[in-house]
Amino acid sequence: MENESNITDYYKKTATFWSDMMEMMSSKSTTLSAVGPLRNLSTNLKKITNELTEANKETVEFNNFLIKYYKQLSDTWTNAQKEVASKTTKIPPNEEGTEAYKRVWIDIFENNFTGLFDSKKFSENYNNLVSTELDLLKRWNTITDVMLKSANLPTKEEIEEIYEELHILKNRIAKLELSKKQSEKNVRK
Repeated sequence: MENESNITDYYKKTATFWSDMMEMMSSKSTTLSAVGPLRNLSTNLKKITNELTEANKETVEFNNFLIKYYKQLSDTWTNAQKEVASKTTKIPPNEEGTEAYKRVWIDIFENNFTGLFDSKKFSENYNNLVSTELDLLKRWNTITDVMLKSANLPTKEEIEEIYEELHILKNRIAKLELSKKQSEKNVRK
């Protein structure tokens, strides 16, 4: 775990060094000739690099929680299978025996997995897994927004606002058309 932290710190320091270098270079007069999204992107490179560094760290955390999650499932499956094997050795190999084997298998697996899902360790790990996944999603959305802004394109949030306004306008137009039809009916009478 300590070695993993050292690697992450090294990666973070290296990425920060290079993003600082790019930021310093982008503020020089030679970049005045750069135009368009590349100039904007070079000025936002430090923020993108910082977000990517944190996303990389969170990806490692997510993978660790995911490994624990699958290990818990695998261990529970293995233990349940061993328990089934020990309890079904005396079941005769006929039709009734097959039905008895199914009932034993279902009962044991249901009990073992219910115990796993009710356990504190499982819920804590699963909570960490989902939480880290949401943190990663926020990071990627931030990176995407920075890149979209650098390219002078609307962000996801801005597009959602436009869709919301279009929906409101659509409803208003429908109400106005309905009101106009009702007014025309009243005039004809």
